[in-house]
Amino acid sequence: MPDAIGKARFAGSAALIFLSATFLVRGMASTQQPSGSSRDAMIGILGSRDPDPALGDEAQTFDRLVGIWDADFSFRRPDGSVYHKKGEIRFGWVMDGTAIQDLWIGYPTQAQKERSIGTTFRFFDTNLKQWRIVFINPRFNYMVTAQGGREGDRIVLHGVDTDGLALRWTFREITAASFHWQGEKSRDGGKTWTIEEDHHMTRR
Repeated sequence: MPDAIGKARFAGSAALIFLSATFLVRGMASTQQPSGSSRDAMIGILGSRDPDPALGDEAQTFDRLVGIWDADFSFRRPDGSVYHKKGEIRFGWVMDGTAIQDLWIGYPTQAQKERSIGTTFRFFDTNLKQWRIVFINPRFNYMVTAQGGREGDRIVLHGVDTDGLALRWTFREITAASFHWQGEKSRDGGKTWTIEEDHHMTRR
């Protein structure tokens, strides 16, 4: 009997140790490696289907661009040649519809094995009565800010590039099926402008 009791106590202790160890390991695993749902938690609530009603008519400035666009990117080199690259742009409202974000994605090429990706974050400043934006491309340590809004049937944004030169970004020829985007720089304080990027987008 004492031997049986001892064996029973040993078995109970062993089971308790096993269960404790199991819960400890599970706790460590959950601490060290978030679950899939945890890793997606922020992304899941970032996007918004529609703009905040408080934006009123200003929402239409960029709301017409929401969706996916196939892009033909053109970059003008200093020697006058033009480099073309295929990609896509995705626009969508974020943060309860108070801001609109995009992703500019350049597809991999033979010379560049990885895709390029940058993002723009835009919101309407109710004090300045203008759209303020920040564009970042982490791979190239690039960040620039600009501001502006609708000018007739175009959207025009002004800022200063990382080299200190004035820049102008223009959305033009905007339709439900396509739009044209130009990036220009000025070396004389805005008197004249040189086109450096000339992109054409078609809605997917």
